[in-house]
Amino acid sequence: MTQSTTQHVPERLGNDFVREDWDNLTFRVDREAYRSAEVFAAERERVWMKTWVYLGHETEIPRNNDYRVRVIAGKPLIFVRDNEGKIRVFLNSCPHRGTTLCREAEGNSRHLQCFYHAWTFTTSGEIAAIPGEDAYDFSRDFRDSVKLRAVPRVDSHEGFVFISFAEEGPSLEEHLGAAADVISMATEQSAAGMAAVPGIQRYGIKGNWKLAVENAMDGYHFAPTHNTFVGYLRETGFHVTDDDQYGYNLGNGHSMLVLTGHNGRLGMLWEPRFGEEEKERTRKTREEMAERLGRERADTVGDASRILFVFPNLLLFDLEALTIRQLEPLAAGETDVRAWQYVPTDESDQAREIRLRTMASFVGPGGLATPDDIEAYEAVQRGIVATAGDRRGINDYSDMSRGMISEVRGEKGRSIDEGQMRTFWRHWSRAVGEVNGSAEEDQS
Repeated sequence: MTQSTTQHVPERLGNDFVREDWDNLTFRVDREAYRSAEVFAAERERVWMKTWVYLGHETEIPRNNDYRVRVIAGKPLIFVRDNEGKIRVFLNSCPHRGTTLCREAEGNSRHLQCFYHAWTFTTSGEIAAIPGEDAYDFSRDFRDSVKLRAVPRVDSHEGFVFISFAEEGPSLEEHLGAAADVISMATEQSAAGMAAVPGIQRYGIKGNWKLAVENAMDGYHFAPTHNTFVGYLRETGFHVTDDDQYGYNLGNGHSMLVLTGHNGRLGMLWEPRFGEEEKERTRKTREEMAERLGRERADTVGDASRILFVFPNLLLFDLEALTIRQLEPLAAGETDVRAWQYVPTDESDQAREIRLRTMASFVGPGGLATPDDIEAYEAVQRGIVATAGDRRGINDYSDMSRGMISEVRGEKGRSIDEGQMRTFWRHWSRAVGEVNGSAEEDQS
């Protein structure tokens, strides 16, 4: 695993939105990167349409012919397990006239029928029926031309399903790199397996998607922004500490915070607010993990909270409970967030109730953290309007220099530094490249 403090190799970044100065130990991002419609369009084309993006978990569609409708990179999709059990992803568009095919958010059906002209398809994408088909030349070429259009590449790791709209490129394994093992750590918490709880939390943010990434990788804001939650933890008997909290660069734009002394974790680390019965269940779970994984791996999996970011749209919050969060940018200043709870399949009803209640108390949309974070994203988006068009010095740049001195010294990266954000922005800069209306062009 690569530390976020690994010495950065000086080289020209992909555009002038990111200003990295190792002589003066400053790292700044032009705020047009959050505001600009041109930048947003370039991201769609060069990031979301070319790299692997997170779609959903295979346990969301457990039965043959289960489907879910989802939008990724602005494209409506059908996420389906076909009649033979294979996971497939199609554009949610009838080949006949382009009508939205699945109009319900989820369901189970052996056939998908368009309401407009009743063209009907199997869950493997084949044409099943066309009213008045004698008016068509039903040759093989015609049948092939009216199949549902599949997303070019679909792959999964530990049940996490990713897609790529690009015909060619790095494999999912290559894309995930070191992040793959962090996802595996989440799945190893139960011998019976893990699953996404039915149901989805969805909310909108009036802010750029990259602000959500920054916030998740920013341990610096935790105490001042979430002081109500910190006070609550102390009142319930949990000792909150800033010790042993680090940041890691996992490569390919991925990063991770490892947080000890942050809070308890259901089934992994007990704290008083979970109750005495949960204390005994946690002890048994950790004993089973040690037997199954070996003591060293079990301790690695169980002893620390983690927040993982997989470029560009997956966040895995392994805190009090396990939350999968997916980002869907709608415009430069607008983002949708979808979230699922990731749970052991053999968990008791009582433990599940504690888990969901605990999750809702902090990272849920109405918890003690997420509303704070949303206000922070939106406050930044509102605030950067004030300096728009101001090219005097650093007035229209956001500073992310905290901890660069530690990088130079080769010290271990802290979660309260901004090394994880710099990791993201370096990768983003190279992926997006030059954009019309860049900082350099605006100064000319």
